[in-house]
Amino acid sequence: MSDERYPIGKFTPIQQFATAERAAAIEQIATAPASFRRAVVGLDDAQLDTPYRTGGWTVRQVAHHLPDSHMNAYLRFKWGLTENTPAIKTYEEKDWAKTPETSAPIASSLDLLTALHVRWVNLLRGMQPADFARTIKHPEMGTLSLDRLLALYAWHGRHHTAHVTSLRQRMGWG
Repeated sequence: MSDERYPIGKFTPIQQFATAERAAAIEQIATAPASFRRAVVGLDDAQLDTPYRTGGWTVRQVAHHLPDSHMNAYLRFKWGLTENTPAIKTYEEKDWAKTPETSAPIASSLDLLTALHVRWVNLLRGMQPADFARTIKHPEMGTLSLDRLLALYAWHGRHHTAHVTSLRQRMGWG
């Protein structure tokens, strides 16, 4: 059986994309909100409150996590473009997944994810190839290029969407 934590496999870091690979990663970020929205369409509250795996977050928590995570990613790109290897702040995603709004309906988080990705993709499509070589300093992962961040977040959206689609398949939720 495949690992329910990584239904599309673990993230494989890259240092730099070729032009076509970068365009494909940007397209994955562009389509992530619609893909995730399709993954959760029609789920009722009981289904949304089902963990995608034993010990994992609920579908509802994942739906709220995506815009939280991707807002941080967007800001990391902005800092990386406007500062010289800025030190970025991390956040406690496990704790963020337990804040009060994560038990709310998911519609506002789906809308936030959609709006955020429109803005983020506009930024990404406007960047020059040299911009993707710019770096940030992550306290745990070290110095990362914006290309590497692009790869990470292109994977991240697909990763969490697959959590939901694989759960739906295992549970027979259509």
